[in-house]
Amino acid sequence: MKKNIARVALAVIAVILVLALLIQLIPCGRNHTNPAVIAEPKWDGPKTKELAQRTCYDCHSNETAWPWYTNIAPFSWLVQNDVDKGRRALNFSEWDRPQRRVDEASRIVLEGEMPPGIYLLMHPSARLSPAEVNQLAQGLVNTIGR
Repeated sequence: MKKNIARVALAVIAVILVLALLIQLIPCGRNHTNPAVIAEPKWDGPKTKELAQRTCYDCHSNETAWPWYTNIAPFSWLVQNDVDKGRRALNFSEWDRPQRRVDEASRIVLEGEMPPGIYLLMHPSARLSPAEVNQLAQGLVNTIGR
C-alpha cells in the first residue's frame, strides 16, 4: 500500500514538473520593454518624486525594474499584465498624454489600495509609513491635482 502511495506521489510530482517546464514555452508575459520616458510631471518636490519612484514606478512608468522571477511563467504572465494595466491607467513617463486614473491617485494611495499587498510582498522597500502615505498623497495632489 505504501509503495502505491509513493508511486502516485512521485507520478504527481513528475507531472507537475513537466507542466512547469512546458509552460515556459508559452511566449507571453515576457515583453519586458521600457519605452522611452517622454515627459514626467512637474513634481512639487524631490520627496514626492522619490516616494512615487519607490512605490509606483514599477507599474506606473516606463522605468520598470524586471526582477529574475518576471522571466518565469506563470509569474511572468501576472507581472506583465499588472505592468500593462498600470501603464494604461497612469504612466508617470508619458505625461504628455491624458492619464485615465490621475484624479484618483491621491485617494487610492490614502485608502491603501496602492501599492497592492502582493507587490509589497516582493518589494518591501515600497512599504510606506503612515507619514509617507500622507506625504505621497499630498504630493500627488500638489503635483497633479485631485
